[in-house]
Amino acid sequence: MEASIACPVPPDQRPQEEYAQLCSSWFFAWPCTAQVSLDRALLISWLLISPITVLVASGSWTLRHDPVRLLIAGGVAALVLPMLLLTRQWLGWTYVHKRLLSEKVEYEESGWYDGQVWEKPLAWRERDLLLAQHEVRPILGRLGRAMALVTGLMLGGASICQAL
Repeated sequence: MEASIACPVPPDQRPQEEYAQLCSSWFFAWPCTAQVSLDRALLISWLLISPITVLVASGSWTLRHDPVRLLIAGGVAALVLPMLLLTRQWLGWTYVHKRLLSEKVEYEESGWYDGQVWEKPLAWRERDLLLAQHEVRPILGRLGRAMALVTGLMLGGASICQAL
């Protein structure tokens, strides 16, 4: 940020700093580099929860005697965790995207009760707009594609389970 512009917003509440915090976070950095890294993390989360969901599904009397449907039902139920993880990431990245696109920054000086609004200077707005368009928007695109894939897998798996 330019040193000549006095900014009353605390450093950790500035949109560019919030973007940097998300990029350096272990969880929110999944979609930052490529779709493959996001897909790998989601696959690992699905594989970790699958044995538990299959175990829970085995409590069903009808599924206990039909191992194919049991595995499909457990696999579809295990897709809930990746969807929840994607939803949390989507919410975090959309929040930062909206703050980067906004012409004003809402911030708190010492607590929730003293919120203030500061209008960004033109140079900050331009930088934030570039960051939102060229860095955050592709991340949201990756998250959207992953959410569509997981939703398709859930619907397809549920349809196959019903068809059997």
